[in-house]
Amino acid sequence: MKVLIWNEYRHEKRDEEIAKIYPEGIHGAIKSFLETDEDIEVETATLDEPNHGITDERLAETDVVVWWGHMAHEEVADEIVEKVHQRVMEGMGLIVLHSGHFSKIFKKLMGTGCDLKWREADDKERLWVVNPSHPIAEGIGEYIELENEEMYGEHFDIPAPDELVFVSWFTGGEVFRSGCTYRRGHGKVFYFRPGHETYPTYHHKDVQRVIKNAVRWAKPTTRAFSSYGNAKALEQ
Repeated sequence: MKVLIWNEYRHEKRDEEIAKIYPEGIHGAIKSFLETDEDIEVETATLDEPNHGITDERLAETDVVVWWGHMAHEEVADEIVEKVHQRVMEGMGLIVLHSGHFSKIFKKLMGTGCDLKWREADDKERLWVVNPSHPIAEGIGEYIELENEEMYGEHFDIPAPDELVFVSWFTGGEVFRSGCTYRRGHGKVFYFRPGHETYPTYHHKDVQRVIKNAVRWAKPTTRAFSSYGNAKALEQ
């Protein structure tokens, strides 16, 4: 299975404290735990590379894209968004992390504003597993507890998820739909809330387990892409 981790890679280059948490970038941190599985081949791409590191050839060979963005959503070229969207329609999986909820690709796939409430105040986050039999929750207990995270609160302006896997609670009293699955075309999409850049969230073993599970869940099937358009009758 081939996984492409896409990251803006701006915060880590501009903020010394964030660079200490993620010296190889957020994409590097995610790559380090995904590639421990021998059957997963991992590559990375970042915003400031030519074509944002995303080419037709690379996309054609990718099974799942993991997407992290925050401060530069509008700098992502519409042409690249269209290419990623088309591949999802054809069956490629997409895992959208944290502030990627405002990315062009996630908004396009959802068809809504994808807005929410937020607060940076070192809130404790408790992600409750509300769908314990779902493969994305495999190996996770009743909840995941993160001592410090950015708060996201409802209302989250997204379509009703096909499946809701996690719901978060924060010390400020807010709740949030923090693990949502969708089917778009032949592709599978998973949104996972945790991962603010100033916290070591992607070093947390349970968070890593969820992302690993999600990548495997989103892997394309081997079924051929459907045909559309004018069709001849099967029966005379």
